[in-house]
Amino acid sequence: MTSSASTPAREIRYAVAPERMPAIPEEKMSAAQKRAVADICAGPRGGLRGPYVAILRSPGLMGPTQKLGEYIRFHCVLDMRINEMAALIGARHWTQQFEWFAHVPHALKAGLSPAAIDAIAEGRRPGDMAEDEAIAYDFLNELLNNRSVCDATYNRTRNEFGEEGLMDLLGVIGYYSMLAMIMNVARTAIPDGGPLPLAPFPAQLHPRD
Repeated sequence: MTSSASTPAREIRYAVAPERMPAIPEEKMSAAQKRAVADICAGPRGGLRGPYVAILRSPGLMGPTQKLGEYIRFHCVLDMRINEMAALIGARHWTQQFEWFAHVPHALKAGLSPAAIDAIAEGRRPGDMAEDEAIAYDFLNELLNNRSVCDATYNRTRNEFGEEGLMDLLGVIGYYSMLAMIMNVARTAIPDGGPLPLAPFPAQLHPRD
């Protein structure tokens, strides 16, 4: 039954669900978990945070995952601006709040424009992108929506980034998609209980004053 235009909208309120996989106290960690924590703390991250709090439940998975992440974050052949743009596209696709919260500052520092970040947050194709940004955006958008890409998109992306860069672009979106799934299931919280940065997608709700 369709409601009358005069019927007032029903107010809907949401509460943030509690974390399913919070930090494990050190005294409750297994020997393998303690070794995994020591390894990640000795690397460029310098500490255990974000998705790795949940992934620590499987120290065998954590080792290779954090090594992959180290490559993606610190050694990938892509320009960091493209790398971080891909991370944000993955975070928006999965509506992963912590991932978006963590990567917006990195994306801004790398040179991605605030307007492009806002557009991605709203599910729009950014305007006035640099050519490499437009190519990366179109490739990733087509991949995530169609589960693959057509020859024209593939060739354009390969011509821009080379086969190594194209493969790294796939690695970036795959890595951050995996972390997004993990954190969505674990309900990884925004630090200090901060507000969720991403609206429902597509946006149907507006914050109340």
